[in-house]
Formats: sequence, structure tokens, C-alpha cells
Amino acid sequence: MTQPLDFKGRTAVITGAGSGIGAALAAALAARGAHLALADINEERLNAVADALKSNEIKVTTHKVDVADKDQITAFAKTVDAEHGAVHALFNNAGVALGGTFDRVTDDDFEWLIDINFYGVVRMTRAFLPLMKQADAAQLVNISSIFGIVAPAGQTAYSSAKFAVRGFSNALMHELEGTSIGVTTVHPGGVNTQIAEDAKKPADMTEAELKAVQKMAKEGLVMPPPEAAEIILRGVERRRPRVLVGRDAHTLAIMERVFPIKYWDFIKKKVARRQAD
Repeated sequence: MTQPLDFKGRTAVITGAGSGIGAALAAALAARGAHLALADINEERLNAVADALKSNEIKVTTHKVDVADKDQITAFAKTVDAEHGAVHALFNNAGVALGGTFDRVTDDDFEWLIDINFYGVVRMTRAFLPLMKQADAAQLVNISSIFGIVAPAGQTAYSSAKFAVRGFSNALMHELEGTSIGVTTVHPGGVNTQIAEDAKKPADMTEAELKAVQKMAKEGLVMPPPEAAEIILRGVERRRPRVLVGRDAHTLAIMERVFPIKYWDFIKKKVARRQAD
């Protein structure tokens, strides 16, 4: 498991490849000479990403997949097997966001997020492990979040899913110890993607609340996706079990480790100072 992973001539599968970190991972992997099976629920975005990457040197296939749909994932794995064969890296990147405190989030919306952000990871892993076992070396890469390490107010659904991804990944890593398959859990901080813009909002959210959320997202989500993708891939190439993306992720992870309960008090004070400014 200590042998570095070389992507050249190998196949990588990416969910949520139509934008953000997924699209940036696709571009960075293509530059490394990897063959790609790209999946997203938005075909228009997905095709735009794939069209920019296709060349005679690498194979790029696109697949419209809803990771909340078990049958679609099963069919996706069969198609990848037929078109690519063994899979050397699986990037479980697809995810959604949901705004609002717990009492304002409906059961349906909470379950919608868990079904995509957590069960999507589980379903994809189960479907693609047989193809990863065919490879001489493979890496499962599950994108959690810094909110899988710290749990802010207003993120009950999102943090629940991302903590679950973290626990699932760590347990599976221990189960796969000694095999050809490694597991990397990724915890990005504020990356400038469309996840906040595309997030579901509570039906009763006011215009003022929406503007405040958008302002906070603009201030916090700053790292360009290509920079995040390079950090992730360097960690995956070294087959590291955990990758923190961004200075904010490193700071919050240390804060949580030193102050596992009290870290939230520090975050509240920082937010209050920012709002005062």
C-alpha cells in the first residue's frame, strides 16, 4: 500500500464531474494521462467538461447518473466495466447542500441530502469495488468536508452526511488493509464551487437571510477548484488516508482536535467580528 499511484494510462471514475471540484479533478487527471469515466446528473455541464478534455491519447466517457438512484449506479458500473475495464481510482465527489436550521428543514429535504451525500457514496463504493479489485492498485477517494470534522449550526443535514462519509471511509480503510485498494477521505474547506448557489433553501427563508447566506458563502468559498484538485491528487498519488484542503480546513481540524467541544465558541466569536466589520 506504500507504492505511489501513477494515473497515466489508468482509469478514474468521478461523480459530480460537471462542475466545481469534480470538473477540476477531471482536468487534472486528464493532464496526467488518465482515462476518465465522468458522471453527473446535469448532462449539459458534464458534456461541456468532457468536450474540453477529449483527445486521442485518453479515453473519456460521460454518464448521466443520479447517485441517489441505486439502479442507475448499478447500470453505470456495468457500462464502465464494458467500456473501460478495471478501475484504478473512484472519486465519490457528487454532493448537494441544504440551508437552514434543523427546525426549518423538512424531513423530505433532510433525507434527500443524506441519500445523495452519504448513501450515494455507499452505493458507488459497493458497485465499483469489484472493478477496483481487478486493478493491480486502486484508490477509493471519498469527498467529505471540513464539516465532517466540525459541525456548524445550520448544517445539521450536511454535517450528518459528511461525518457519516468520514466514519464509513475510515472503517472501510481498516477492512481493506493489506489489499491492493486504499482509501482516502478528503476534507475540503472553502472551495469556490456552485454548491452554495445550488443549495436548497427553506421555503420560509427571507430575502435578507438569503443575502446574508450568499455574502458568507462568497467570503468563505475562495479557493479555486483547480488548486483544490491538485492538493487532492497529490494526496491520492501518495495514497494518504486523509487530505485536508485549504488553510481553513487545517485550522479548523487543529481547533477541533485541541478543543473538541469549545471550538464552536471560537467560531462564533470570529463570525461576530466579521459581521461587525
